[in-house]
Amino acid sequence: MKLTSSTFNHNDFIPERCAFCIKDPDNHTAFGNNKNPQLSWSEIAEEAKSLVLICVDTSVPSSLENFNKEGKTIAAGLPRVEFIHWVMVDIQPGNGGVKEGACSDGITPGGKQDPNGPQGSRQGINDYTGFMAGDPEMQGNYFGYDGPCPPWNDELVHHYRFKLFACDFDICPVEGAFTGQNVFQTIEGHVIAETELVGLYSLNPDLG
Repeated sequence: MKLTSSTFNHNDFIPERCAFCIKDPDNHTAFGNNKNPQLSWSEIAEEAKSLVLICVDTSVPSSLENFNKEGKTIAAGLPRVEFIHWVMVDIQPGNGGVKEGACSDGITPGGKQDPNGPQGSRQGINDYTGFMAGDPEMQGNYFGYDGPCPPWNDELVHHYRFKLFACDFDICPVEGAFTGQNVFQTIEGHVIAETELVGLYSLNPDLG
């Protein structure tokens, strides 16, 4: 099973147009175009009945003590946790993909409620849902893809893992505003094959 992208190469940087936040010389960050990257999947196992796609940043700081604070940095050695950027289930189990910007193009305050996706697929909420909670202008359920926005003072380049799973069920047994963690738990024991495509991103001007 293969997962590729014409937007970025494996273990290379995701372009700014696919990010939630971009570098800004005056304010550190600004909102980006937030386009989903182009993705293609192929060589799917014949016995697969559906596909699941999850994008997770595995480089998120475990402590927010120095998060985007002037004069402070987030040490590269700080323990890291995960942040889900995209979860999609019930993808038809054949060669396919999504075009760049087809599922997300721009930032929607309060989150996209019915994002586009491949026919028959369903998209859950990403972790911006919790991150934006308490912000009256931005809070809401963030369905579908929302791109990178790592701390601008993080010494570590973040790794965004687009994970594709071939599963033995037709319909993933999750409902409503399901999360990436809901799906990870649900597909355990039902994965026939899996692969991943890794993209990098940083808002730290010292990291390229």
